[in-house]
Amino acid sequence: MNNYQNITPRKPEGIENKRAFLIGSGIGSLAAAEYLMRDGHMKGEQITIFEQASLSGGAMDGEGNPEDGFIVRGGREMEEHYECLWDLYGKVPSIEEEGRTVLEEFKELNDADPNFSNVRAISNKGEKYRKTDLGLSEKNSKELTKLLLTKEEDLGAQTVEEYFDASFLGTDMWLYWRSMFAFEPWHSVLEMKRYMQRFIHLMPGMSTMRSLLFTKYNQYDSLILPLKNLLEAKGVKFQYSTTVTDLDIDIKDGKKTVTSIHITENGKDEVVNTTSNDFVFFTNGSMTENSTLGDMDTAPILDTSEGAVWKLWKNIAAKDKAFGKPEVFCSDIDKTKWESYTITAKGPKMRELLEGFAERKFLPHKTATGGIITIKDSNWLLSVTVNRQPQFKNQPADYTVAWAYALFPDNKGDFIDKKMSDCSGRELLQELLYHLGIAETDMQAYVDECVVIPAMMPYITSQFMPRVKGDRPEVIPEGSENLAFLGQFCEIEDDCVFTVEYSVRSAIMAVYHFLNIEKNVPEIYASQYDIRALSAATKTMKSDHQGIVKNLIESVVKKKLANTTFENLV
Repeated sequence: MNNYQNITPRKPEGIENKRAFLIGSGIGSLAAAEYLMRDGHMKGEQITIFEQASLSGGAMDGEGNPEDGFIVRGGREMEEHYECLWDLYGKVPSIEEEGRTVLEEFKELNDADPNFSNVRAISNKGEKYRKTDLGLSEKNSKELTKLLLTKEEDLGAQTVEEYFDASFLGTDMWLYWRSMFAFEPWHSVLEMKRYMQRFIHLMPGMSTMRSLLFTKYNQYDSLILPLKNLLEAKGVKFQYSTTVTDLDIDIKDGKKTVTSIHITENGKDEVVNTTSNDFVFFTNGSMTENSTLGDMDTAPILDTSEGAVWKLWKNIAAKDKAFGKPEVFCSDIDKTKWESYTITAKGPKMRELLEGFAERKFLPHKTATGGIITIKDSNWLLSVTVNRQPQFKNQPADYTVAWAYALFPDNKGDFIDKKMSDCSGRELLQELLYHLGIAETDMQAYVDECVVIPAMMPYITSQFMPRVKGDRPEVIPEGSENLAFLGQFCEIEDDCVFTVEYSVRSAIMAVYHFLNIEKNVPEIYASQYDIRALSAATKTMKSDHQGIVKNLIESVVKKKLANTTFENLV
């Protein structure tokens, strides 16, 4: 947000007579509640958040204890230009240090301990992969450049494997890309394009993960908890164990108004009546719905039943085409699932093993993750990472918490002759140890000091499924008087899903629209229009390839800039 927009808006007329109901307590809803109060001058007592679980945070979770093991289902990679996220946390008080904000403590930590991956991939039972280029052929580079320049409407519902030559799927770039973002060959190439244009300034660091930012603790303790505490202190009501089952929507003369909210709280059905003077924010769709956990001796089950969030979106979508098409995203679980697991290790063996591969010491609060280490020849395409330690505030100093995930849970392991989805926590750990070069006879010593909790997530990459315009509803659907969509399954032009930034942006957009706030939503960092970022990305793709962008730079831009003060930019 530029400084001209960094103002305190005037109090909207009649705000004291309005109410806001937020369905789901993920980061999108929490951000919307904060902006309703921060820029909209709404009192906390006017805001209610419905949550079917007993804990807020949605996909940004983190819980457990040393004895039973800690659990996180996923992680968040952030960067400097998450303009909405940093605007939000620039005014959220730290719960670590009085007088500081979450943004201030976050920046200080990442400035002092910048992320850099010494080893991005391994293979052959522990052999470190040292190549830092992306392994792209001239044809691959031209395809990537063409993708960047192609209009979204011309890509339609094409998948990655339909767009690219088969050779691209064997490149190091695809290895790094898919393991960072959890992309599969059958996912939307349009979404890949958005990632390219959104993060093209980060392409030179793809093999080392430099310039990425990480929290001090797990994402719940570092991001969700401070925001939740702030909302509660302001009087926002959190209504847990409450499932929203339907919305009554009056559709007349092109206007769409939510008139009531149907809820089930602790088994009791209720109806909350609403008017055009009330706002309803719905986080439609869920990446972590129907997640199940296993343990050291039991594999997690795959829950394919219809979850409450998807069912609610389907109920709403049936009322008008402006509310999107949830079936596009939730109807093929085999293409949207993967499995992760959290390792809680007591003692030095696992820590020393992972330190050896990461080539860094996991010093308390002083060592960044370095990012995931991907096992190139894993039949599951397994990746593992150790974030800053401790990851939990109640984690003892001699404990190490690591996280791993794999994109092919239906494949058999290279050591364990079972599908990943059928493996217990013990077997998942053994498969990882095998790839880290530990002999079978030595594995038990590592297993004895670890608790492993697997998590199966049926919809974890559903947001990447191929889609076309209209499949995702607009943040404010056409004609909507009081209903907004938040999160990963609404449409925000030019931004990309599977990011915290996307959810927060949707929240700001919705609040500013409904309250007619006289300030702009922070702009998306448009690095795809920065000739310096384009030039650096072109060199990264490979300097001796004559791709479209390189030709443009060489034959046109450099000639025009010759003997000028801008010549050195390229």
